Order: sequence, then C-alpha cells, then structure tokens
Amino acid sequence: MNVEELAALAHARHELRTPLGHIIGYAEMLLEELEGAGPGPLEAPLQALHADARQLLSRLNALLAPPADGGPAADLGALFQQLVGPAQATVTAADELKQAARAVVSDDLHADVEKIAVAAARFRDLLRDGSLGAPSAPARVHAATTAGRHTESRVEAGAILVIDDNASNRDLITRRLTREGHQVQSAADGREGLEKLRARPFDVILLDVLMPDKSGAEVLQELKGDPELRHIPVLMISALDEMDTVIRCIELGAEDYLAKPFDTVLLRARVGACLEKKRLRDEQAQHARELGEWNLRLEQRVQEQVAQMERLSRLKRFFVAQVADLIVTGEAEDPLKTHRREIVVVFLDLRGFTAFAEVSEPEEVMTVLREYHAAVGRIIMDHEGTVERFAGDGIMIFFNDPVVVDNPAERAARMALAIRDSINELSRVWRRRGHQLGVGIGIAQGYATIGAIGFEGRWDYGAIGTVTNLAARLCGEAKAGQILASTRVADAVEDVIESAEVEPVTLKGFHRPMPAVDVLKLKTAS
Repeated sequence: MNVEELAALAHARHELRTPLGHIIGYAEMLLEELEGAGPGPLEAPLQALHADARQLLSRLNALLAPPADGGPAADLGALFQQLVGPAQATVTAADELKQAARAVVSDDLHADVEKIAVAAARFRDLLRDGSLGAPSAPARVHAATTAGRHTESRVEAGAILVIDDNASNRDLITRRLTREGHQVQSAADGREGLEKLRARPFDVILLDVLMPDKSGAEVLQELKGDPELRHIPVLMISALDEMDTVIRCIELGAEDYLAKPFDTVLLRARVGACLEKKRLRDEQAQHARELGEWNLRLEQRVQEQVAQMERLSRLKRFFVAQVADLIVTGEAEDPLKTHRREIVVVFLDLRGFTAFAEVSEPEEVMTVLREYHAAVGRIIMDHEGTVERFAGDGIMIFFNDPVVVDNPAERAARMALAIRDSINELSRVWRRRGHQLGVGIGIAQGYATIGAIGFEGRWDYGAIGTVTNLAARLCGEAKAGQILASTRVADAVEDVIESAEVEPVTLKGFHRPMPAVDVLKLKTAS
C-alpha cells in the first residue's frame, strides 16, 4: 500500500470508530445509571445495542486493518457495504430504544438515548455514502511513518482538561471522568485548550490527535515548549491506534495513548497513572522550592551570624562576654548610642610605675603590664565590669552600664577588694625582681553620659562626667594597697563592707575637699 492509501484507511478508521464509540460510551453510562433500579423496559435493549456496537467495532477493526503483507489496498466502498446491514440493524435497535424510553420520565435519559440514535444514524450514513472527507494531516503523517512496514495487531481526584473537536467525545469523557470524582473542563480545539491551560492549573490533559486548525501533535509540541505547562501529563486520544502513532506522540512528550472508543477501566487506570505522576512531580518541585528557600534562609542566617560575630568581637573590646552576648541578641539596649545613666566608676593604677618605667627595659615593662592586666582582667570579667580604657598601668571600669544591675556599688567594692588582694600577691613577686609596685584604687558613684567615642575604624566606649573625674582623683590619692571610695559608695555598701573614715581630701578640679572612706574588707557574716 502506498502512503495515500494508508492515509485513506487510517482516516476511515478514525471517522467510523467515532460514532461507534459514542454508542458504546452512552450505552455504558445509561446501564450504570439503571443498575440498582431493578429490571426495566430499557435494560435489555440497551444491553443488546451495546453488544451489537461492540461486535461492529470488532468487524470494523478487522476489515480496515492495513494488509499484514503490505499488499494492495482493498476497495473501501466494498468494505463499507459489508457493514451497512449491521449498521442499519443498529439504527433500528436505537429507534426501538427511543420508543421504550418514552415510558421513563427523565429528560437526561432521553437526551442520551437521542445521542445514541444520532450516532447510529451517522455510522450508517458514513458507510452508505462513503463521504468521509479527505484524510487529515495527522492521518497522513501516520501513514508516512507506516508505509513499507508491517503492523501487529478508582484514582485520586484531579483537575482534568479534555481537548477534542467532537462534542459527543467531549461529553462522554467529561461525564465519565466526573463520575470518578474529577473536576473536568473541556475545550473544542487546541487554541481554546491552550487558553484554558494558561488561565488555571490542571493535573492531566486528554488531547485528541485529529483536530482542525491546530492538530493534537501541534498542541502537544506547544505545551512541551512552555516552561509553565510542560510538566502536565498528556494522554493522547484518537481512533488512530497503530503503534507508530503511539510512538510518535510519546516521542513528542505524551505520557500515554488511549484509543477510541476507549475502555472505561483503561481510561480510569491511565488517568490515575498520570495523576500519580503529576502528584510525584509536584512533590518533587515543592521539595526543590523548599530546599531553595531553606538554602536562602540558611544563607541569610549565616550572614546575620557573621554580622553578629563581627559586632560581638567589637563589643568584647569593652564588655565582658556575657554582656556582649546580651547586647548582640537584643536583650540589652545598644550601648554605643549616647545615653545618660547612674554608674559606679572604679579607677586603678600602679604606684611606683613611673619610676620603674624610667629605669627598666621596655621588655621588662611590658612583662609587668601583661602580668598586671592578666590578673586584673580575670577579676573584672568575674564581676561583669565594663572596661572603659587601658592607659598603661591605668584602668577605668564601671558598673550599671550597658546592663543595669541591682547592686553596682557592691559589685564595684567586691571587685576592688579582689584586685587589691591579687595585686598584693603579685607585688611580692615583683619585689623579688627588684620592682617596688603596688595598686591604688578609687571608687565613685554618680551620673555620666556614656557612648561610643572616636571615628570610623577606631571607636572607644567612654563615660564622661564628674563621677569619672572623682574616681580618678581618689585613685590618685590612694596609697599602694589602699581603696578610697566616695561617701555615696560607702553608704551603698555599708552592710557588706568594712571601711574607715579618712580626712576630706583635696582633689584637683574640685573646689572643696571631698569626704572619702578607706575600704578595708568584706564584713564577716554574723
């Protein structure tokens, strides 16, 4: 057989199977609707009509199959005449069914019976007249790929789009799938189908191969070229059931193929398989999106943590680690902003350090400072003090900022006593090296303005106010091993600290002598 003959044969199979499929499909649905209602006037004629249509379909398939040996084509007109008699019998049976249906009051049932009668008459007229029209483009493509070869003869609900130019086909498939619980929409041609696909999401597409204007293959190619639509599973439906057409559609990207008239069980199974594939693809896509979001959040979190670590590193220059952590996590106010607060200031420096530095090598001076700072630093951290500055042997610490505490004066006094005792021990080591060094400490309480001082790239944390000057001047007056505190500090710690009054001291920058006390030791619990 040549290409034109194969195309004509394929076209004939398609055109004649379509009305037979309508008869079989509507008969099956009517029988399902009548099932359970008990024997009635329509059950027997429907069953007989359904069986006759099935037999006709088998004869049609046998008569219009391409010759297995590739021999010459049979005369289509002669083949059609073999089926005219059975087709007429089907028309008669459909008319008798219409007569029987008059006894049943149901507009829907009458409409379906009428569709059966129209399909039976259409099948007979096609056979009698032989007016099938010219073969379509898909039929010609199929014939070209076949020439010269031998040919061998309940799911999860989803949103489904049926694209078919035949209204009865659309109606049959839509009603059948709706009964299965699916949400079904239909389109009469490829352009309308593509418009609906871009308007709302669908889980599965049932796409007819033979359609005017835009064939199923063209629609399929456009679908697979669209990134938004390419992942929707497509089931091709057509009376062209030859394997070459199946292969071609699958090569174009279709999931599967369904021949018309379609078997109900096969339709359900293949739609179910496509829905499952779509579900798995959607889950995979969702997992990919979630992974992308997690990666983005992780990246943002890492950036935030790096920024926190950098800020923490800067803050630890001024504050003990616990306080710096509170600031970074937002549990303490940003201390670098200028603010006013009552604080307790502790000043300390080494007595005899200037004379020692004048006669000692720089390396020896640095060794002493490292030992001094190490001893003092541990105690400051233990008492959670804020270091304002290191200036050689001079160190300024304050309490009650950036984190407010209940007992800043007591903390300051306890820290000062611990530093004095530690440096007294260290002084004995220094004396063995020939260094006469001791620590003097001053403590004062009052309001100060606090915040960052400096410029971009070099900031210090500073407190400015009379209280810092008073602590510094008291420190300057203190002898080695002595702690001088203002009377305000003494009043705040009198329950826990033993102290002794000293003569008011004249301090630089203060117009009158300032009363002070000598902090001696912690009181023993009674």
